[in-house]
Amino acid sequence: MDAPEHQKKKSLVEKKIVIPSIVIITMISFLFALYTSESMELLDNIFNTLVDTFKWGYLWYAFLIVIAALFFAFSKYGRVVLGDPSRKPRYNLFEYASILIAMGLGSTVMRTGLTQWSEVANDPPFGLDAGSMEAILAGNSYSMFLWTFQTFAVFVMVAPAMGYLLYVRKKPRMRISEASRTIFGDKFTDGIGGIILDVLFLVSILAGGAVTLGLGTPIVTYNLAELLNIEVTFPFTLIVTLVWVLGFSISAYVGIDKGIKRLSTWNMYLAGAFAILVLIIGPGIFIMNFFSDSLRHLFSNYINFSLYTNSLNLEGGTHIESHTVFWFAYNATWAMLHGVFAAIVSKGRTIKEMILTYLMAPMLLSWIATGILGGLSVHRQVTDTIPVLDIVQNQGIEASIPAVLSSLPMSAFILILFTVIATIFLITTLDSTTYTVATYMSNQDMSKSSPYKSLRILVAGLITVLALTLMSVGGLSPLEVLSGLMGIPIIIIQILTVFAAKKMMDEDRAWVKNVRKARYATTKQKD
Repeated sequence: MDAPEHQKKKSLVEKKIVIPSIVIITMISFLFALYTSESMELLDNIFNTLVDTFKWGYLWYAFLIVIAALFFAFSKYGRVVLGDPSRKPRYNLFEYASILIAMGLGSTVMRTGLTQWSEVANDPPFGLDAGSMEAILAGNSYSMFLWTFQTFAVFVMVAPAMGYLLYVRKKPRMRISEASRTIFGDKFTDGIGGIILDVLFLVSILAGGAVTLGLGTPIVTYNLAELLNIEVTFPFTLIVTLVWVLGFSISAYVGIDKGIKRLSTWNMYLAGAFAILVLIIGPGIFIMNFFSDSLRHLFSNYINFSLYTNSLNLEGGTHIESHTVFWFAYNATWAMLHGVFAAIVSKGRTIKEMILTYLMAPMLLSWIATGILGGLSVHRQVTDTIPVLDIVQNQGIEASIPAVLSSLPMSAFILILFTVIATIFLITTLDSTTYTVATYMSNQDMSKSSPYKSLRILVAGLITVLALTLMSVGGLSPLEVLSGLMGIPIIIIQILTVFAAKKMMDEDRAWVKNVRKARYATTKQKD
């Protein structure tokens, strides 16, 4: 009995996918550390070639994935319950939406909401003049566009297959390879093909987690440096990062209910209070008017933003063509993580509830964040209070954030509150990442248990070491581009999971057998 038990303990991690993933990430990091400029130049050239060649493909992919999401939500498949139809959902709607918001947005929305418009205004589309009022309005609308249906459809459309595997078919492993079994069969899934799919997932998510930690850190470090009147240095960045790591490690250790759920719901209240405070002590009337104009411009130009390739400009492009392609490719890299995590927390929800909540809740909050933060930033620019466009061009986006926030009354308190909200957002995002990666690595039966706490901490440490290593050598930029490049195979995998979800539900006639009974349904169901 001792030998089998010993073997069981040694097999808590799926080594055949974990070891290759760590080796690949280590090799990439090592090469970036040795050849940072060369790596960046190579990756930039590859990415620019892909943008020039497949720009149309990325845009249509994101557009069509929205159609797929709406099809699943409003067809017979939308009624399928992820779990026992007679049981209530694991979380109430507010908790559920808060968790998905924290995962879907993170601290990134606070950076894009405050500053993204400036990059567009400095290099505007549609033949607009740089720095003009029309370019500024287009910039803020584009910031909202980044957080609309395409982004969240990309994030959620892996979830139907993964949630169905875990809670309906009750498979012990919630992996991309397992979801593809219904398409490729046992030989492919249990062989090298399945390993390649799972390794691609782990490499993309570990890289993406490191990039998220690295990109989120400046939001805090620049604000704290402004408060403390010190310069941003690597030791200071290291201290901030370690505090963050401690936070999301503790949250990951205690689990979803005690960690992610509580932090997510608390942060919704904090973010709401911050928004109201900015409207009261800031240019509230201007912000509300500009918010309305930004939404009007977004609705009027939604298709323009969605499918704009600027094909008739043969001499070059503007900011939004390459950035939109990068954004969708980068989102595709994260699609697996978001989809797996959404599946984990959607026990008891119908596929329709899961998709529509993920499409709507983070989008609406991101619009509010962009409207308020972007409106504040734009007001400082157009009233000549803060030269935001000049700061972004000469000092970078990160430097513009404390400059704008410091222009408000009670600037120290505003900076602290903004920093706390951004920190909690990043903690919940990385906590979700850690939990999902640990779930994916584990050999436990995920239909019956959560990943071991020690494994969650190990994953947190791995992401941290990778992020700090790359930040120390300036290697986050190439890794960010690499993450975007990895979106190409991930897009193919995601499309496979969409077809896999439909095929599994068709095989099981799930829209008949796994739907809520009349007393639990909010609308009348028809078979």
